Amino acid sequence: MKVDVLLGLQWGDEGKGKIVDVLTPNYDVIARFQGGPNAGHTLEFDGHKHVLHTIPSGVFRSETHNIIGNGVVIDPVIFQREVEALEAHGVEMKKVLSISRKAHLILPTHCLLDKASESAKGKKKIGSTLKGIGPTYMDKTGRNGLRVGDIDRPDFESKYRHLVEKHLDLLKRFNHEPEHLEELESKWMDSIAFMRQLPRIDSEHTINHHLLQSDKVLAEGAQGSLLDIDFGSYPFVTSSNTICAGACTGLGVAPNRIGEVYGIFKAYCTRVGSGPFPTELFDEDGERLRAIGHEFGATTGRPRRCGWLDLPALKYAIMLNGVTQLIMTKADVLSGFETIKVCTHYHYEGNEIDYFPYDMSENAATPIYKEMPGWKQDLTELREIDTMPEALKSYVNYLEAELGVPITIVSVGPDRSQILVREGQLA
Repeated sequence: MKVDVLLGLQWGDEGKGKIVDVLTPNYDVIARFQGGPNAGHTLEFDGHKHVLHTIPSGVFRSETHNIIGNGVVIDPVIFQREVEALEAHGVEMKKVLSISRKAHLILPTHCLLDKASESAKGKKKIGSTLKGIGPTYMDKTGRNGLRVGDIDRPDFESKYRHLVEKHLDLLKRFNHEPEHLEELESKWMDSIAFMRQLPRIDSEHTINHHLLQSDKVLAEGAQGSLLDIDFGSYPFVTSSNTICAGACTGLGVAPNRIGEVYGIFKAYCTRVGSGPFPTELFDEDGERLRAIGHEFGATTGRPRRCGWLDLPALKYAIMLNGVTQLIMTKADVLSGFETIKVCTHYHYEGNEIDYFPYDMSENAATPIYKEMPGWKQDLTELREIDTMPEALKSYVNYLEAELGVPITIVSVGPDRSQILVREGQLA
């Protein structure tokens, strides 16, 4: 049995949470493989909206085992709030969720370092969510980090104190006072005690055992491919590998065990925070996309930058991930536009190119657009693929031909029921 992977192909916020929820009935295991509480996976059903930050998006299906993998970083305080909110909705978390012992812990001082570092960058700040993600991954690669498995060790508190002292020395270099640290630490330790009540596992063994038992496993990514630490628009990226390869290292799965790769993309583009965005719109169309699409960060609440779909960037992400199926979300947001634009090439250093270049600094690449007719029909009530307006069918067919990968699902609203499945293509 293979591990299927679902991930975002843009700068995050592509609608991964909803699609995982839709696909979960086909899987026995849903496993998050990277990122942390900087993620905001939104699911809507039965009139309720749920935003998940650390917990896999299959958690609302009681028959599914959800795993937080070793590649994830966990803030115990945020994690506890999230678990308690789900339990209040009747989810039996101790039955449906397990945590990798090798996942790293975000300390209160990681968050303080994040704020101090971002503040020191001034105008060059990267737009961090200030959740302590970057400093935690730095301690992981620096071999200083605390892991979930450490909370059961007798030397846990001494290891915690040793790491905090290192952080306090760094904060002095930033001339940053660690305000309210005792209060933050008290809450953090209470949440560590809470975490001890939940199952902790050697997730690499658990997942591979599931595969040997022929159980179906779906790996869930966070953020988006263009935020990958190695292949994204560096340095305006996240601190983990968001591409398909990250599922191997973030779960302990061999490369030859990867099966289907679902790539999620919006029918247009958005980005939160700083960094290059060639197709960004600063006009009424951009404001309209933001308003209709409710484009505000699920984690930070920050307004998202909006623009037209970028094919060179999308092709780049498809190549990096080995995408086998595409899923397009938020097609409903484009309803009412007379004309829809798609970036097909860039003007770059005096040339016309159709690929994602090394230097993606601000204004380095100017988009070249193809214009296509829009549609006026409200899509949110559609449930059959044949009922799509002709202009949307043309849009989907054009993208599929250009990208060379089948588009198997078109999402037409935030609810789990608002999807159009292209018959015969969904694995």
